[in-house]
Amino acid sequence: MANLSVEFVGMHFPNPFMLASAPPTRTAEMIKKAFAAGWGGAVTKSIALEPAQDLQPRLQPIVHRKRNIGMGNVELTTQMTVADWQRDIAEVKSDYPDRPLWASIMDAPVEKNWQRLAEAVQEAGIDALELNVSCPHGMPSKGMGAFIGQNAELTGQVVAWVKKVAKVPIVIKLTPNVSDIAFIAQAAMENGADALCTVNTVSGLMGVDLDTLTPLPAVGGVSTYGGYSGPGIKPIALRCVAQIAKATGLPVSGLGGLTTWQDSVEFMAVGATTVQVGTTVMWKGYDIIEEFLQGVNDYLEDKGIAEVNEIIGAALPKIVEFPEMPLDPRAKAVVDDSCNGCLLCVVACSDGGYQAISGVKGEVVTIDGEKCDGCSLCMMVCPLGSITMTPE
Repeated sequence: MANLSVEFVGMHFPNPFMLASAPPTRTAEMIKKAFAAGWGGAVTKSIALEPAQDLQPRLQPIVHRKRNIGMGNVELTTQMTVADWQRDIAEVKSDYPDRPLWASIMDAPVEKNWQRLAEAVQEAGIDALELNVSCPHGMPSKGMGAFIGQNAELTGQVVAWVKKVAKVPIVIKLTPNVSDIAFIAQAAMENGADALCTVNTVSGLMGVDLDTLTPLPAVGGVSTYGGYSGPGIKPIALRCVAQIAKATGLPVSGLGGLTTWQDSVEFMAVGATTVQVGTTVMWKGYDIIEEFLQGVNDYLEDKGIAEVNEIIGAALPKIVEFPEMPLDPRAKAVVDDSCNGCLLCVVACSDGGYQAISGVKGEVVTIDGEKCDGCSLCMMVCPLGSITMTPE
């Protein structure tokens, strides 16, 4: 068996998989159930000084071709009090002392409030503080969440406040809803952050009911902007993890769109030491961890890699700015005999490419190498994988 354990700011994880701060970490009972299933760590539902009152309904599936590609939510912080969480944190740490448990805390830019929250959860035995300055809905109107995380000065100020009372590592959960996440990450680092976490949900409008022309999720005939999560945001999350890892060198906990064990390997390759999962657990349950663990273990063994640490950040040196990208080698599209002549590539190349493909329904298509510009659109739309990009 490969060694899947990792070290993160002095904390030992039996494996890199964490539950993200979300409904699956709503209570001690739920977190303990996840730990029993094999999760390496967890982050509590975000804790505020006042319990939240949530909308009903507050979740909205994002569906494409009858498949869930994401989920929108307008859920707020925990419905439990700080005292409730002190009790639950102590209970979890008593039963699972070897599993890192982080407390997600959130407030407006008020020094005493952040310090009060930090001290309360530390008294209960928490292993790290995850400062939520990234929630994109509900909270910004109260001066919380992304209201702070979209401002480098405010982000650094909150970190500095918490640093005064912190006895455990401080992890900053950053928002993707900014023009330069690396700039925000550097402000957090300069003010004492021990580690970084990203991404929180992407701000969006989840859809419109075509029968009533009401935005979704509809509550009393109206809706609002929410947080988009799930597989659809993975490219955004990967980019953010890579950018902050390269910009700061701090340990990173990555999340956003993780659905499979392959996703987790990608996140670790671009700089994440631990990976957090939320939406997928809500859809498939805690036992999905078995597939993650087995998949990563088999991958490492197949590659002859003894420890998961060896892949962390392995892809970062290969990420360059666009002007550094090479114009050579050139490539052209090539089709093999598995082509069934569906002509999807013909249409795509005709209307979105270089008019390089022709053919007859039911027969192998022909690609004109002189016209082909190597864009790879045809390869993307081919349902059989019959087209490959081959170096000239």
